Amino acid sequence: MSLPWYHPIGDEMDLFEAAWSERLPVLLQGPTGCGKTRFIEHMAARVQPRHHPGPGVALVTVACHDDLTANDLVGRHLLLNEQTVWTDGPLTRAARGGAICYLDELAEARRDTTVVVHSLTDHRRLLPIEKTGELLQAHPDFLLVASTNPGYQAAFKALKPSTRQRFVEITFGYPPPAQEAAIVAHEAGIEPAWAQALAQVGERLRAMQDGGLGDHVSTRALVHAGQLMRRGIPPRRACAVVLAGVFGDEPDAGAAALDVVDLVFP
Repeated sequence: MSLPWYHPIGDEMDLFEAAWSERLPVLLQGPTGCGKTRFIEHMAARVQPRHHPGPGVALVTVACHDDLTANDLVGRHLLLNEQTVWTDGPLTRAARGGAICYLDELAEARRDTTVVVHSLTDHRRLLPIEKTGELLQAHPDFLLVASTNPGYQAAFKALKPSTRQRFVEITFGYPPPAQEAAIVAHEAGIEPAWAQALAQVGERLRAMQDGGLGDHVSTRALVHAGQLMRRGIPPRRACAVVLAGVFGDEPDAGAAALDVVDLVFP
C-alpha cells in the first residue's frame, strides 16, 4: 500500500498511532481544507494491523449529511434476482472485515443516525444489526474515525456529549507559514518562492478574516492557486478565482483580498 504524502504539524501522528494501538475511536477537529482527510489517508496506509503482515489497512469513507440514515451506514435488504438479500453498509463492511471507517463531517448527520456508532466506540466494539438479528463483533483491525468542523458547525450543529466523549480528539488548524509553504510547494508542484508568497497571502487574509470577514482561506485553496500558477495563470488571477468563493458575494471584501494579493505579488 503506497503512503500518501503528509506533512506533520505537531504530535498528531503520535496521538493517532497510540489510539490505533488501543483501538480507541478518534475525532479529527479542524477547519475546512486544513488536511484532515489527507491525514487519515496517510495514517490508514501507515498503521500496523494485527492480522496481516505489512503496514496499512483499508479506509472506508462516508460523507455525512442530513439525509444519511442508520440503514445507509449499517445496511439493508435489497431485491436481487427476485430474492431478498442482505447487503452490508459501509460501517458494517469496515467492522466485519477490519478497516478504518471514516465518517467525514459527522455532525452533519442526524442525531438518531450517529447513535448507531455508540456500541462500536466503547469496550464492547459491537454493532447490532436489527434487520438480521446479528450482533457483530468488530474485527480486531476495525477503527472508527470521524471529523468535524467546529467553526462551521458550531452555530447550528454539534455532536451530542454522549457521542463526542467516546472519541480521542485531535485538533487541527492551518499550519504556520513556513510549514504551509512547504505543503503548498509539494502539493502544487511550484517553486518555494511562489509557495512562500501564497502562504503569506493566506496568513494576511486570515488576519483580516479574524474580524468576521468571510471564511478563512484554507491550505487547500492556496494549493489550488499554486496549481493554476504552475499552469501559467498569473498569480493575481489565480488567487482571484480561487478566493472568490471564500469571500462570497461581498465586492468590498473581494477587493480587499486582491489588495493583499497585490502587496505580496507586486
